[in-house]
Amino acid sequence: MSFTVAIVGRPNVGKSTLFNRLLEQRKAIVDDVSGVTRDRQYGVADWNGKTFNVVDTGGFVENSNDVFEKEIAKQVLIALEEADAIIFMVDTHTGITALDDAMAALLRRSTKPVFLTVNKVDDNTRMMEASEFYSLGFENIFFIAANSGSGSGELLDAIAELIPADVSEEAELENIDKDALPKFAIIGQPNVGKSSLLNALVGEERTIVSDIAGTTRDTIHTHYNLFQKEFILIDTAGIRRKAKVHEDLEFYSVIRAIKALDEADVCLILIDAGKGIAAQDLNIFSLAVRKGKGVVVLVNKWDLVDKETNTAKDYEKKLKEKLAPFTDVPILFISAKEKTRIFKAIEVGLEVYDNRKKKIPTSQLNEAMLKAVETYHAPVVRGHPIKIKFVTQLPTLVPSFAFFCNFPDDIKQPYKNYLENQLRQHFDLTGVPVRLFFRKK
Repeated sequence: MSFTVAIVGRPNVGKSTLFNRLLEQRKAIVDDVSGVTRDRQYGVADWNGKTFNVVDTGGFVENSNDVFEKEIAKQVLIALEEADAIIFMVDTHTGITALDDAMAALLRRSTKPVFLTVNKVDDNTRMMEASEFYSLGFENIFFIAANSGSGSGELLDAIAELIPADVSEEAELENIDKDALPKFAIIGQPNVGKSSLLNALVGEERTIVSDIAGTTRDTIHTHYNLFQKEFILIDTAGIRRKAKVHEDLEFYSVIRAIKALDEADVCLILIDAGKGIAAQDLNIFSLAVRKGKGVVVLVNKWDLVDKETNTAKDYEKKLKEKLAPFTDVPILFISAKEKTRIFKAIEVGLEVYDNRKKKIPTSQLNEAMLKAVETYHAPVVRGHPIKIKFVTQLPTLVPSFAFFCNFPDDIKQPYKNYLENQLRQHFDLTGVPVRLFFRKK
């Protein structure tokens, strides 16, 4: 099960900078103007072999101070309810403000671990000034400079300690219920037709459908058992953009969608044919790939698009350009309302589920892949030819392959891409991320 950390704090204390630092990438837009976080930011951080979800909650900008505080309070409460741990950010430049006090009061009542993180502590003078934050009464306090990364290692160590040691994938595989049903998460922006798709799939035959108890407000688990097909559908609240919706709702649905993604085997990403794929969708797509989930892209409301000769073909080509580098993904044009190709979507989802579980016999793997290596050799390194001698599939949840060779560290990305394409060509792995490892013979 996944571990989720939410970053909360008033605007402009450096939440997005820390978020980027934890994810080791420039993903959130960072600016000195408060309230810049528009799209919800979420991603996966990796530290000392442990991975966890990170959600950046974005500051609020409202005209009236009271509304402002009320909205922030709502967001903090949701974070408290949904996340496993909280990073509460403050800023040594401005010292303790009324908003910090109000937020601290909320957080102190929580049973969840709270890491008070004092940002912009970049020299000794600032360190002296930062000591006033001890008065907020939190046990875990960290002094960092999110910009340079100073102090963030200690914070990450403390978070990593809370995460149960990842069971090795081998152990996890042994514990998997062999008869467990495939789980499909329906994910996408609001109003792309997620509920319509769910209703179209199970609507009329509701009698054969049991809603599984114990699920909460926004993520609905539905047991589907029709036409000789059986699986669990997880319907998530839309992943919303801040500009469009009240912050609390959106923040809620994002955390829920990430949790649904963690639980699912295959992610059905629904997009609106008229609007195309949005940044949020690409964000979820890359998150699904990073987490090793199967992916099917469903272009909904296709009935409303004016058709020309190559419309679907052209649309698919443009879509794959945006999804690159992982383009071996099934794309289906559906209409939930007209029930066009919705059962085809389920068939394809089940195929992707099977691809993800595929185990390839070592003899077949070596026959195909060593031939591919002979056809196109890896570039020579420092005068030595790279020799790949043997390939085997690893016992993991996501299709992973180990290539044994003489210089594992010298194999460059283009050659890795070539090997991945060859694997896909020979052993149908459509819709599934593939992992390659290179090891010393």
